Amino acid sequence: MPEPMTSLPLVPASAAGLPRWMRWLRWLRWVGLLLLCAAYLQGGLFKLADFPGAVAEMRHFGLNPPVPLAIATIVLELGACAMILLGWRRWLGALALAAFTAGATFIANRFWEAPPEARFMMTNAFFEHLGLAGGFLLVAWHDLRERATRHG
Repeated sequence: MPEPMTSLPLVPASAAGLPRWMRWLRWLRWVGLLLLCAAYLQGGLFKLADFPGAVAEMRHFGLNPPVPLAIATIVLELGACAMILLGWRRWLGALALAAFTAGATFIANRFWEAPPEARFMMTNAFFEHLGLAGGFLLVAWHDLRERATRHG
């Protein structure tokens, strides 16, 4: 059974005590979450718009069976982003994207196997994606901590 939403999911509970002139900051959190999710929203929508391309991407990385994995990737990217942005089990959506990002970076950015001319860019991409996964872990931690505070 879904948990009831007692307040707007986009507004952090901590914003209630802010002075009026600082209340605009409550939206800063949501914009940050939107930016964190931007690559997954774009990726999911592009895969949805070009499903044969999404299947080809799965084949390119040697992932089988490619069609179900392409569907699962689209559902994960868009569904987890919706959970994060709407505040419904945000922690779960964030953990899902953290795990997906960490796993995908070990598949797509294996810099240690890259030729020397590609190694620098792949190394950067690898560690950027680890940082993104860390950002999602922080979102999950913050959401779980906020829930614990609200529920005693």
